[in-house]
Amino acid sequence: MTDSTTPSPSLLGWAQKELGAPLTVSDASHPRENSRVWELVRRDGVRFYLKVSPQPLMYERETFALRSAVPSLGAGSAPQLRASSAEHLALLLTAVPGRPLKELTLTPAEECEAYRQGGMLLARLHAAGDLSGPRRREAEGGLQAAADSADKHLRKAGDRLTPADHKLVRDLADQLRLVPPLPLAFIHGDGWARNLMWSRKLAQAGWVDFERARFAPAVQEFVLMSCGVWADRPDLRAACLRGYGRGLSREELHALKGLAALDAVTCLVWGPAHNDPEVTARGRRTLDRLMAGVFA
Repeated sequence: MTDSTTPSPSLLGWAQKELGAPLTVSDASHPRENSRVWELVRRDGVRFYLKVSPQPLMYERETFALRSAVPSLGAGSAPQLRASSAEHLALLLTAVPGRPLKELTLTPAEECEAYRQGGMLLARLHAAGDLSGPRRREAEGGLQAAADSADKHLRKAGDRLTPADHKLVRDLADQLRLVPPLPLAFIHGDGWARNLMWSRKLAQAGWVDFERARFAPAVQEFVLMSCGVWADRPDLRAACLRGYGRGLSREELHALKGLAALDAVTCLVWGPAHNDPEVTARGRRTLDRLMAGVFA
C-alpha cells in the first residue's frame, strides 16, 4: 500500500470524466508495496474500482486480458473494463459481487463450492485466449523460461537454502526442460484466495486482478494454489479441478514440482526482504514437502 490514500487530481479528473461526478473515493489498496486501488461510488450507488498498475507490463497484460479473454467469464464473474489510460497506467473497472475469499469465514462446503466455480471459470479463461502466432510461442516457452530463471533465483537466495535445497531446486528446474509438450492456455497467473471472490448472497464466485495474465502451459495456473491452500485442503484441490473439468496429467504433475520449487525459492527471497513471515514460511514448507516426496 502506498502512502497516498487518494488519487492524484489528474487521475481523479480522468475517472470523473469517464464515470461522471461527483464520486465518493475510498482507498482499497492491498497491504503491499505499490498497490494503488480505490473504490469509486457514483451518485446512483454503482461501484467501480480505479486501479493504477505498478509497471507498464502489468498494465498491458491486464488491459489485454480484460479486452480479450476475460469477457468469456460472464457478467459478475470478473470485472469489466470501463476505460483505460496508458498515460496513468490506470484501469477503471466494474465491481465484482462479494468479497475476497481470504477475508471471509465460510463453511467447508461453501469453500468447496467457491473453488469449484473458480476452477470452472479458469477453464473458460484458459480456452478463451487466441493461441496463434507469437502467443503460442510465448506459451510453449513457459517451462523453458522458468528453468532458465533458476540460477538467478538461487543466487538471490544464497545461504537461505541448504546445499540439499540447492540441489533439489536445480534438479527439478533442469527436469522442466525435458517435459513433453503440455496443454497451453491463457492463464490468470495470480490464483490466490485474495483474488477469488465469493458472494454469499448470489452463491457466486469471480476472479479479479488479471495483471499477471499471460499465455503459458495451463499447469502454471495451479502453482500458487498447490503451494498454498491446497497443501492443507485436498478437498479444495479436488473441488477446483472438478470445476476445471479435468485432473492434471502425469506430465503436468511432474512439471508442477519444478515450478513449485522455483516458487519456493522466490518466497524465500521475497519474504525476508519484505518482512513477510507468511510468504517465507510458505516457501520453506514447499521445499520441505518436495524434499519429503509428499508434494502432490
